[in-house]
Amino acid sequence: MGVGTVSTRSRAAHLGPGLRRPQALDAALAIAAEAGVTAVSIGAVADRMGVTRPVVYSCFADRVELMTALLEREERYLLDGVLAALPSRRGDDEPETVFIEGFQALLNTVAARPDAWRLVFQSAPGADLAERFAASRAVVAAHFARLIRPTLKRWRTREVERKLPVLVEFFMSSGEGAVRSLLASDGIWTPDQLGEFIGRAVHRAFREA
Repeated sequence: MGVGTVSTRSRAAHLGPGLRRPQALDAALAIAAEAGVTAVSIGAVADRMGVTRPVVYSCFADRVELMTALLEREERYLLDGVLAALPSRRGDDEPETVFIEGFQALLNTVAARPDAWRLVFQSAPGADLAERFAASRAVVAAHFARLIRPTLKRWRTREVERKLPVLVEFFMSSGEGAVRSLLASDGIWTPDQLGEFIGRAVHRAFREA
């Protein structure tokens, strides 16, 4: 038994940085989601992983490098998920269905990675995080504006260019509100239920604009 124990510990201790890095980032994300970005430190990550600080330092030179890698990873995940969930211009679909499916896709993305979204919406995210996700929000808003402009014109919406920025901001705020509601719902809403509810309401607002 003694030999087996030594062997197991040896294998765990010699996991390379390539395997440890994702574990360290996952630990940092969990800490940030629970206690805020400022609670993330090399020591806190090591404690969360059940390893010593040198193990974490073998993956990241310092906290700055760790947080930069975490923000880059989560930004990529979230941006890709949101862009994939945006309503498309499928001419054979009912517009309301497109909005519903878009919000459902968004909220299922949230349900699959809730800690990442809690990181975005915490009350004091820190300057780096706020700047990164503000830039990503601008990308999503511009993409949605390009998608929805032809639909508004097809609906013969008056003063499209004047109303478009307001409608885009309404859409973005509705999505953010839906995410917050799902995270706080404690199972009262499923992603599909809430997505249908929000999707119908947002579609109705756009249709009547």
